[in-house]
Amino acid sequence: MRRLYKKRKFTIILGMEVYILLIPVILFSLTVHEYMHGLTAYKLGDPTPLISGRLTMNPLSHLDPVGTIMLFIARFGWAKPVPVNPFNFRNPLRDMAIVASAGPLSNLFVGILSAFLIRLFFGKGDHLFYFSDNFIFLLLFLFMQINLALTFFNLIPVPPLDGSKILLHFLPPEWRAEYIRFSSIGPLLIFGIFIFEAIFDLPIFGLIIWYPANFISRLILGTNFF
Repeated sequence: MRRLYKKRKFTIILGMEVYILLIPVILFSLTVHEYMHGLTAYKLGDPTPLISGRLTMNPLSHLDPVGTIMLFIARFGWAKPVPVNPFNFRNPLRDMAIVASAGPLSNLFVGILSAFLIRLFFGKGDHLFYFSDNFIFLLLFLFMQINLALTFFNLIPVPPLDGSKILLHFLPPEWRAEYIRFSSIGPLLIFGIFIFEAIFDLPIFGLIIWYPANFISRLILGTNFF
């Protein structure tokens, strides 16, 4: 029997059926994230996403194997970045920040919408944990959890995550070159933190993600869901 319970301030879901439900949730969440990157770039004047075949809602065009596996394991991950040519933009630095923002904002919208649908159909408060055997509740819960996790994970300002491109726009000009040079070690830093978390059982990324996600959960639903 599946149940929801709280451990170390995180919500844990038990049950193999959850992993089956995670498949469409993850496919949709990653796809809408990358599609919005591509659509925003296209609207700002860059045809690269269209030419490369990434302006589509077909999830097979966007999945990154490691990032998808991480979503199943840790509830946060990533997809293949949509190729974008900033030289096609009128204002490359600003427009790249807008394109980078589009992915997390799309996930934030889906996550908040899912939370409001939970409230509409099931109410608010700690009693919501008793609905864990309800298919609709569980599906909405997973949409909320995965999309809020994707939102705040991708906003971390470490290259190549979206937050790094947003931060680059706001950095003083004299700092930008150093930050761009730092981008080459960004992926190594991310994987290093993952390994550190696994060895020492310290949820570094988890804390960055779950605190703002819990704020939204408590604001809308009156309880922590992360």
